[in-house]
Parts: sequence; structure tokens; C-alpha cells
Amino acid sequence: MEIQRQCFGQYEVLPAATEKVRESSMELFYESTRGGEKGITASQAILRGLAGDGGLYMPESIPQLGMTIEELAALNYQETAYAVMKQFLTDFTEEELRDCIARAYDEKFDTEEIAPLVKAGGVYFLELFHGKTIAFKDMALSILPHLMTVAARKNQVKNEIVILTATSGDTGKAAMAGFADVPGTRILVFYPKDGVSRVQELQMLTQKGANTSVVGILGNFDDAQTGVKRIFGDKEFEKELDGLGFQLSSANSINIGRLVPQIVYYVYAYAKLYANGEIRNGEKIHVAVPTGNFGNILAAYLAKRMGVPFDKLICASNDNRVLYDFFTTGEYDKNREFLLTTSPSMDILVSSNLERLLYLSCGRDAAKTKTIMEQLQTKGKYEITLDMKAFMADFTAGYARMDENAAKIRQLFDDTGYLIDPHTGVAAAVYGQYRGKTKDAKKTVIASTASPYKFSRSVVEAVLGKAEETDEFKLIDELRRLSGVAIPPAIEEIREAKILHDRTCRPEEMKETVRTILNASRGLA
Repeated sequence: MEIQRQCFGQYEVLPAATEKVRESSMELFYESTRGGEKGITASQAILRGLAGDGGLYMPESIPQLGMTIEELAALNYQETAYAVMKQFLTDFTEEELRDCIARAYDEKFDTEEIAPLVKAGGVYFLELFHGKTIAFKDMALSILPHLMTVAARKNQVKNEIVILTATSGDTGKAAMAGFADVPGTRILVFYPKDGVSRVQELQMLTQKGANTSVVGILGNFDDAQTGVKRIFGDKEFEKELDGLGFQLSSANSINIGRLVPQIVYYVYAYAKLYANGEIRNGEKIHVAVPTGNFGNILAAYLAKRMGVPFDKLICASNDNRVLYDFFTTGEYDKNREFLLTTSPSMDILVSSNLERLLYLSCGRDAAKTKTIMEQLQTKGKYEITLDMKAFMADFTAGYARMDENAAKIRQLFDDTGYLIDPHTGVAAAVYGQYRGKTKDAKKTVIASTASPYKFSRSVVEAVLGKAEETDEFKLIDELRRLSGVAIPPAIEEIREAKILHDRTCRPEEMKETVRTILNASRGLA
């Protein structure tokens, strides 16, 4: 069986990037992709989440790593995180940032490497699911609460911070696990009631914490995400909440405090491959990412812009192939049937983080970006220019149908004994298509975004062709017998856990639901 774990902590030199290295002592400010805000500090951007004009915060320039790989060579994951994040979060002191990192990447991860690499089937799987909720969202949401509480202190925030988040399955649990009982915060999560796996749902519904609330939307993820954005843009509601002592912020990947920590594991992965003799210094490699909201692959792009020698960024979509169509045609069109698939966290038609790439691709033209996003809102589609499309040449795209996804999961397991979840399966299948079409044999890292135990029914069906059991936990036990891999504590702890949240609402009732929950927390219900 061809499975090798790359568990080394050494690094090598990244080639110098084309942009001038920014001195680390200089402060990096943020601006809205829609032009309404400039000169925003990192801590302010983290606190606000979404810019007041509806845009997303972007650094005024993309910094370089600022260190050679010789200097990085002895660093572990936590030290690598500091080396990367200090370039973006320049108004955090070294002590503040190192403390946030130490609190985030500790024993809650079940492997010392935090993000180990596994070689199987000729590619490298970057396992991003060793955190508390066994999905890649832990990589950023373990640190965001700490960044946010420091940011609140730095900006003399007196109100209670209310984290308002839409989730397609994993963000919600990871955010609640991070923010549960954090002083000065509350968290409200909206998720599509029939659009997540049973394990994902149970992880959310059993979440403890006096400051946590979960609401099932009688609609899809895009309904939830649109509703959250609408609430953020409601200035009258903002004033109302301020009067009650609340301030909204976001834990979605639109928050720059989510995006920056994701860059770290791509830097770490490349350097680890070099340290283990898998690649030469400066050798270009591909990265394949299962992509719904575009944040995870955008982090890989930013790592490349910082100096990591990535070649193609392979954007892998499921049957909801909106990003594949966009990169292929230059037209983004959400006016299509919304499909529920075996990779539910990617069942998305509005990829919010794409706005950041659009902004860069048109030369940081905020007016142009704003017009494009208004077209998406009013018409459900937009088309980019040829120059913008040329700017995105780093990306290539593909999609995998559910049957292709299942076939790839089964093939990899049969050939190597290595088991992947259906989101990672999408990326593996799309990479296989790319390799077959181009004959491009460059070494490739695949972002492995969730434990197969989180989607046990789909994985068992993929491996065996069917799943006789209907009970989710009997399927998990069957998967344990198949794989020989221990069931993660995150799964075991929800077997008998009590349901603590049972609220649902329609998309048009979201604001009133937020009002009701927050009033109740003040004893005003």
C-alpha cells in the first residue's frame, strides 16, 4: 500500500517573489473591495468582519514571507503560523499574536504536526481535519476567537460581540466550539436544515455553551448566507443592537481573521515536502482544493503571492459547478438548479470569497468590483473582462459528479487502503481528470478537508457500493471496521449527547430570529 506520512518540521528556501518585501515593522492596512473604507487596521477588519459598504477587507498589498527557508527550517507549525500571520496582522504585538497561536494550536489537535501530509496514490493529502471538529475549518476557527478578543481589547470595544454566521456544515460547529463561553461574545449560527450530514447537524445541535445558538434554515446555504449578509447591511438594525449593547461580527470566511490563518498550512505543506526530500528547493507543485465558498483555495493563491512556488491551483467543484463554469467561460451565473450532493459543504452557488480575487484581477478597481457584485445581486450573474480572466491564469478548474467522486474514493481505498471523505474525493477526482487531460506530472498536494467519519454514509456507500444500515452510528462503526482507523473523539462525544438547540426559521425570518435570541439573552423576551 502506498501510504506515507510526512511528519517532519523542517523547511527550505522559497524563491524570491516579484513584489518588494515589505518591512515587518511597517503597518499593513486594509481596504474594502467596494471602495467605501480604507486605512483599516487588521484588528478593526477582524472585528467588523464585513465592510460597511458590503465589501470584503483586503490588505492594501500582499506581503512577502520576509524570511528565507533557512530561517524557517527549524520552525514547527505554531512558529510558522507566527512567521506568516505577523506579515498580515501588523497591529498585533508579538506577544499578543504568539499567545493567540499558542492557545489555538494546542492539545485540541490530535497530532503534533497539526496538519500532517499523507502520501497515497501518488499525491500528497494535506490533512486539515485533526482539530476538535474534524474539519478544515478548525485550522482558522481555533484562532479566530482569540484574535477577536484581543482585537476588541485593542479597540476599546464595550459592546458584547455577536458572531453571526451562515454555515454549509462545518463552519458552524467549528465556530461554536471556538467561541463557546468566551467572555464578551455570543455566537448565532444559521445552517440549511436539510443540507448537511447528520453528523454535522448533531455536532451543532449538541453544542454546549451559554452563549451559543443554532438555527436551522428552511432553505439552502445560499439563503442562509444571503440572509446573514442582509442583516450585516441593515444600518437600522445595527443601531438597535447597539442600544442593547451588541456589536455584530462574522466568523465566516469573509472575515480576514479566517483567511489569514489558512495561508499558514500551505506554506507549511510546501516546506515539509522539501524537508522530507519529496521536492527540490524551488520546485513548482500543484495544489488541488475542493471549493465551495472559494476561501480555502484563495488562501493557497495568497501563499503563492507571498512566495511559495505553487504552479496550478486546481479549483475542484461538485455537481454545483458554478466555479468550474466561471473559470471556463468567464461568466458567473448562479441562476441554476441547486443540487444537494454527497459533498454538502460545497453545495454553494454564491462563492463569497471570489470577490477578493475579482478585486485583484481588475487592478483593485473598487468601482468595477462593486458593479460586478451589484450585477450578481440584481441579475444573478456577471461576466469578467478578458484581462481579468488572463489575471486568473494561476487557476484551473474541474468538477466531479457524485458517481465520479464515489469511484475515486473507492479506487484510492482499494489501491492504497487510504480513506478520504467526499469533499476530498471531489478534489482527488478533479485532479485525476487534470492529470489525464494534460499529462502534467508535477507533484501535487490535495487539501483533505474533513475526516471520512463526518460523512460515514457516503463513504461506506462509495467503498461498498451500498449501505445497508440506516443508523448513522452503526455506519460509523462499519467504517471503523473497514478502515482500521480509530473513531475520532468528536464523533464519539455526540453518540449520546443531548440535543440543546431545536430552533428553525424561514429565510425571511432570520432578522427577527436574531432579535428574539438577543432580546432573550438580555431578559427582554
